[in-house]
Amino acid sequence: MANATPRGNTLLSIWNWTAVLLVSIVGFFIQLLLWLVTIFDRNRRLPGRWYRIMGYSAAAIGGSWRFSVVGPLPASPPRRAVVVSNHQSQADPFLISRLPWEMKWLGKKSLFRIPFVGWCMWLAGDIPLVRGDRGSAKGAMDLCATYLQRDMPVMIFPEGTRSRDRRLLPFKSGAFRLAIENQADVLPVAVAGTHYALPKGSWKVGRSRGVVVVGEPISTVGMTLDDVDRLSEMARTRIEELRLRAIPHSSEAGEPLPFDEPAASAQPADAQHVAAQHVDADAAAGA
Repeated sequence: MANATPRGNTLLSIWNWTAVLLVSIVGFFIQLLLWLVTIFDRNRRLPGRWYRIMGYSAAAIGGSWRFSVVGPLPASPPRRAVVVSNHQSQADPFLISRLPWEMKWLGKKSLFRIPFVGWCMWLAGDIPLVRGDRGSAKGAMDLCATYLQRDMPVMIFPEGTRSRDRRLLPFKSGAFRLAIENQADVLPVAVAGTHYALPKGSWKVGRSRGVVVVGEPISTVGMTLDDVDRLSEMARTRIEELRLRAIPHSSEAGEPLPFDEPAASAQPADAQHVAAQHVDADAAAGA
């Protein structure tokens, strides 16, 4: 099992970030070629998918993170869907990228300015956002809506930032408003274990066993904007249930559950029973 405390080793961290840098540099030029040969694809599907492969490849090369997909995946790749997940760490994208479909990520605009990494995000067609800027938020949501109308899923962390203690932060309404306005499904996803991979506020990498679990889509057919809060609460409940499936397979196994008591007791099956029913699907992503 991974370290019980979210502390990283300096030399290990330097190696892991070097691996990310090397993969980003080499991968960028391949991605640029893919972008050029598919320049008329407005969804940038191939350059985007290549960037996700770069992400989980960098994590594997670094050697500190054992990331996998646990449990069943949707029978068919999501199309018009807003994918929402809890957010524990900057390592979350490396883990969620193991899911076997392309989706466009909403991310801080500052990330797009990082050499090679940010350029790759742009080539992938990801969506920049300046926090607190209404104009930027509107432009980002408009671009998300455009992707949804083209049957390209978008990936949003509804908490808006990373949790320091693994507990779910309050959800912002944007992802759920977007889903209702475009009559898109909401696909709940949960991650566990990444808190130890790269804790918020630290650049040091820790050894971690991280897993991602995917739930059933929530339909928004017939919903109006009056249902935004209800949809948000439905997604939050699903994500907490999914985390109970994920935790026994992750670095968080044996740790106190990151839920208030009512949220934890809402799940009728105990963690060991749930864990026994789910098979580790490491690399199910074609990863």
